Amino acid sequence: MRPNPAKLEHAGAAAGSVGGRGAPAGAAPADAARPSARDRGLALLDALRRRPELLGLLALAAVLYLWALSRNGWANDYYSAAVRSMSTSWHDFLYGSFDSSGLMTVDKPPMALWVEALSVRLFGYSSLPILVPQALMGMASAALTYDLVRRSFGRVAGFVGGLALVLTPVTVAISRHNNPDALLVLCSVAAIWFLVRGLQDGRTKWIVLSGVAVGLGFETKMGAALLVVPGIALAWMWIAPRGRGLLDAARQLTLGGIALAVVGLAWPVLVWLTPAADRPWVGGSTDNSIWSLIMDYNGLGRLDGQAGGPGGGAGGGPGGGGGGAGSVFGGDSGPLRLLGSSLGGQVGWILGVAVVGGLGLLVATRLKRSDARSGWLIAVGGAFATSAVAFSFAQGIFHPYYVSALAPFAAALVGAAAGLVLEGGVRGRIVGAAAVAGGAITTLAVLHSSGDMGWLAPLVGVGATATLVALALPGVTTRIRNAVLAAMLALLLFAPASWSFQTLGHATSSTFPAGGPASAGMGGGPGGGPGGRGGPPGMSQQGGGGFGGPPGMTQQGSTGTTQSGTTQSGQAGGMGGPGGGAGGMFGGEDLTEALAYVKSHGGGTIAIASQSGASASIIQSGASVAGIGGFSGRESTVSIDWLANAVASGKVRWVISSDSTSGGFGGGGIGNDGRAGSETALTAAARVGTQTSVSGLYDLQGKAAALKALGS
Repeated sequence: MRPNPAKLEHAGAAAGSVGGRGAPAGAAPADAARPSARDRGLALLDALRRRPELLGLLALAAVLYLWALSRNGWANDYYSAAVRSMSTSWHDFLYGSFDSSGLMTVDKPPMALWVEALSVRLFGYSSLPILVPQALMGMASAALTYDLVRRSFGRVAGFVGGLALVLTPVTVAISRHNNPDALLVLCSVAAIWFLVRGLQDGRTKWIVLSGVAVGLGFETKMGAALLVVPGIALAWMWIAPRGRGLLDAARQLTLGGIALAVVGLAWPVLVWLTPAADRPWVGGSTDNSIWSLIMDYNGLGRLDGQAGGPGGGAGGGPGGGGGGAGSVFGGDSGPLRLLGSSLGGQVGWILGVAVVGGLGLLVATRLKRSDARSGWLIAVGGAFATSAVAFSFAQGIFHPYYVSALAPFAAALVGAAAGLVLEGGVRGRIVGAAAVAGGAITTLAVLHSSGDMGWLAPLVGVGATATLVALALPGVTTRIRNAVLAAMLALLLFAPASWSFQTLGHATSSTFPAGGPASAGMGGGPGGGPGGRGGPPGMSQQGGGGFGGPPGMTQQGSTGTTQSGTTQSGQAGGMGGPGGGAGGMFGGEDLTEALAYVKSHGGGTIAIASQSGASASIIQSGASVAGIGGFSGRESTVSIDWLANAVASGKVRWVISSDSTSGGFGGGGIGNDGRAGSETALTAAARVGTQTSVSGLYDLQGKAAALKALGS
């Protein structure tokens, strides 16, 4: 009988694990020399040469993440505008300022934007230096997921896990986009990978590196990075004491926690310690406090409801609660949310197999400390369960692409299921049958909710039935069973693979990236040009870079780039619907006339309601425009006194204030959620400012004292 590679690799991992037999954890030959960087590099190249499946996996990821990447133009122009500002000033770079005047930060920590801004400094300001780093992050996440599974279940299982991640539609979407989620996923997977390495040899450095990875994830997207922490802590305290003792394990975990806190809080503490007058306003906060941003807007508010989210007042907006294919907020919360029309097509396909893999591993290990896979299950399964529950029941602002943080752990559990099947025996057959049933159920559920590829449903049903019969028949050889299971796995992966490749055929919606056909994204329907920020489903949009207007509007956008890098036709700098102002879902503004007037009258910074409204002008020309109400004009409630100080210091001279800028939403749609944002400050500025010949544009030169008096 030929030895099972999965068993051999598992045995080797167990022998070197904290709970395994053999040498004590962390022990090494006395004469062993620490390998040099060159030796490590050569070892990595040799490992790649000996693992062609990993090379194939990375090649597939490269195609999906890099092919026709320029089609996405500036992707999320909100972040692309911030990158331009950050790449021209180290002060703005350090604080993550959205505008070149250093008035307000973006509403996330700047880690992902630091990577993009450094890339722009090296290669120039265009879309590819911003987007290519995200694709490389996606490839790195796939490689780590492969190795995470391989270490406990063998190369075949590692390949299956990596393949499941690469072919998950939402993974393709975020790897082709400049939202911070690709870096968040990489940090989260790295944290679990370091943890598993630590469970194998017990060395403190691995749990410290795991904490560092979580800290970097916190600097990327704050509270979202902490979803992996419960699994990491439980896995370490369950497995590590067997080899090192309870107190020593607790000491190691504490060091990991300290590393997490030092790295994760470095930037927030910097912002906290910097006087408010010497740094930008903390975007997304109502009190200019970094701690409010951490705890509320990017923290607990996402879970228990917040203004602007489906559970926080009247902010549902288009698709906010209905769960349609383009739902802004991911559909109604509940236990089946991950299979609904908004989230199912992004990640739901593989959830059935993932759950079976986790349960099968639980039965196989019974969480025994002597089984090296127990710690793996607690860490990976814990991250999966915590993320799945949080995403299913989140009541605050929640967008479909957030489930990208769940994808690597679901994929790893799919790989674990494959590993259990490869072990053979009765258990392997049971896990195989359960995985087929679970995968078929979730695939059929997603096909039903998405309304796509209806012809595939009968094939999945027939294939699952035939596979279960083959597994139940006596006398069928292991090789035939495995071949049948492989064919069924390919059938189950066909739908997500199809969605993943369809993502390459159109520009991804800039605000809400989604994998799959154009209709799967928010406003990402046919006709959405490069970099276009789509509006609600049903809107026809032409050009790129423009924000969508009301449903049914046909719109000419601008500032998006074609694949050759040229500017699309349309209104120069225009960001909204016809008529300028705050037309469109996110209040984009045509600032052409205002910018020309300001340039001919001494220059200076223009303050407008929303950062989204300023994005196109910043991208196009680096214009000195600042959105002082946050992303949409409603997230940051700035005071009149704060604006008066900005005028007095010379950071702001002009404001655009009109009925159309109220909240940055044009007074309707999803803007009716009770948030005032910049409205009070801009209204006050209009009262004391000098009206110019440009409608809505006021000159505040010499008006700081009057503005401050009005505020008091």
